[in-house]
Amino acid sequence: MKRKLDKILGALLVFLMAVMVVAVSWQVFSRYILESSSSFTEEIARYLLIWIGILGAAYVSGQQQHLSIDLLAPKLTSHNRLRLRLGINVLIILFCLTVLVIGGSNLVYLNYLLGQTSAALNIPLGAIYTVIPISGILIIIYKVNEMLNPKDYLL
Repeated sequence: MKRKLDKILGALLVFLMAVMVVAVSWQVFSRYILESSSSFTEEIARYLLIWIGILGAAYVSGQQQHLSIDLLAPKLTSHNRLRLRLGINVLIILFCLTVLVIGGSNLVYLNYLLGQTSAALNIPLGAIYTVIPISGILIIIYKVNEMLNPKDYLL
């Protein structure tokens, strides 16, 4: 399951990055060549950067490539390293559940309730913010998978 999720998430991130490159290129072209700045491309690039950053954090978390301070783990035995990893994963899951999934869902709901939309594209901001709970769920899936298959993720 992890490989399939990695493939889908990786492909989505590549696609979003390609769309952002096209949008920014069009913005530069329209500003300097056509001398008429395109209003919607800046907003598209901003929202795509948010999605790429937050989904990228979930992807990197699943690849065990996220930023971490590795001072304690090398000094521990293999068994204690697994226990430390388990404790860290439980904390990450709790954080993702409370802040990203529950808090992010409340943010999405509130934005839909208030009917807020983006200025240039008129997209509901709730749709933009859905990446927060989605990313939280993805990180939880990755961390539960890591806890169920600890030998695949040894330090």
